[in-house]
Amino acid sequence: MTDRLKGKRAFLTAAGAGIGRATAIAFAAEGAHVIATDLKGELIADLKAHGIAETHSLDVRSTEAVEALAKQVGPVDVLFNCAGFVHHGSALSTSDADWDFSFDVNVKSMHRTIRAFLPGMLERGNGSIINIASGASSIRGLANRYVYGASKAAVIGLTKAVAADHIRQGVRVNAIAPGTIKSPSLDGRIAEQAAKTGKTVEEIRQQFIDRQPMARLGEPEEIAWLAVYLASDEASYTTGQCISSDGGFSL
Repeated sequence: MTDRLKGKRAFLTAAGAGIGRATAIAFAAEGAHVIATDLKGELIADLKAHGIAETHSLDVRSTEAVEALAKQVGPVDVLFNCAGFVHHGSALSTSDADWDFSFDVNVKSMHRTIRAFLPGMLERGNGSIINIASGASSIRGLANRYVYGASKAAVIGLTKAVAADHIRQGVRVNAIAPGTIKSPSLDGRIAEQAAKTGKTVEEIRQQFIDRQPMARLGEPEEIAWLAVYLASDEASYTTGQCISSDGGFSL
């Protein structure tokens, strides 16, 4: 390891599994003081064994909870927004409640954390915000990803807007658009689709693999190391970007 994040304080959402967990561990390995949060506190209970300094349960759908925790932990140098939900459905099968829930989790949660931590970054004239978007967004349309794609396109727009607003104040804001990444969330969606379609779990998993030009799923760590770069001073000239790490999914 290179201590690329030594001296930096990093706040992460959805650090209990998948990309969020891998990124929390990678940030800690690079010397950051990591504040890992997740809705399910039991998922982050063991993270201190991986060098994570603090763990907190957090519902990112609650403005009050986000603001209270931000006040408790104090200013940070890096904000990593990873909380998200993948809804399966088209315009005709997506209810108003589905729409509102997806946008609340996928987009408004980022609005909440950014509003909570951005003032501290501006006061110090330095900070990096990293938002997890998706290849299924304004980058590429996928069947049955109606509200998910719309919400992740909004994440890209949000990222660029905040970057533009604060580009001369030392705060960088970027997004990562992953392809299909191995995670407990993906396993759950595969099992759900298998149950609905009568296909085997192996058949559904192969469908996900087949849509990746590299013919494999991504590893959470492959996204985490890109996040390390964006969080580090090495990316000091990079802002307002949505970087795809997707095994060629967006080609």
